[in-house]
Amino acid sequence: MTPLRTLVASATAFALLALPAAAEKIPLSEISRYLNSLTTAQSDFTQVNPDGSVSTGKMMMHRPGRVRFEYAQPDNSVVMAGGSQVAVFDAKSNQAAEQYPLARTPLSIILAANVDLSRARMVVGHTEVDNTTRVIAQDPAHPDYGTIDMVFTANPTELRQWVVTDNAGAKTTVILGELEKGGNLPASLFSISLENQRRGR
Repeated sequence: MTPLRTLVASATAFALLALPAAAEKIPLSEISRYLNSLTTAQSDFTQVNPDGSVSTGKMMMHRPGRVRFEYAQPDNSVVMAGGSQVAVFDAKSNQAAEQYPLARTPLSIILAANVDLSRARMVVGHTEVDNTTRVIAQDPAHPDYGTIDMVFTANPTELRQWVVTDNAGAKTTVILGELEKGGNLPASLFSISLENQRRGR
């Protein structure tokens, strides 16, 4: 091999060695373990709505089955899940909250008492993208309810954002700040009836 070819070959080999190794996907078993380990958690959030508008606020989660999104001023609305229901409290309305079953939204996958992403037909996507692991999941019995696309980082495993696609194809993205895990979140925060009373409805 000529000196020039040797130099080129050596440089190519060095370049290949210098490339960062592709991140490996976080296994579904580890993601299930992580979600099941979450009891209480709080975080600021940014929400990108289907129409492209952006909202911000604070998220409080108390697994299983409970989550509360408090939207910042001037919105001042609240969306919460509790008692197997989701309630939307529109600050611009004086009517009682709009309610629908939690089981009909893909967010129920995160809030389930026992998250098991290994269930048949639950995960429809599991990829590594830009050093994150993305998992697209659905209710195996009701794929028509939509999907949730969860984004995790590794070492340690942490939930960073999710995208809910509803049965009409509309997408809502929730981007989380640093999760503050643990701590006491009273049950009253997730009571739909109490929130109705607080708002005089």
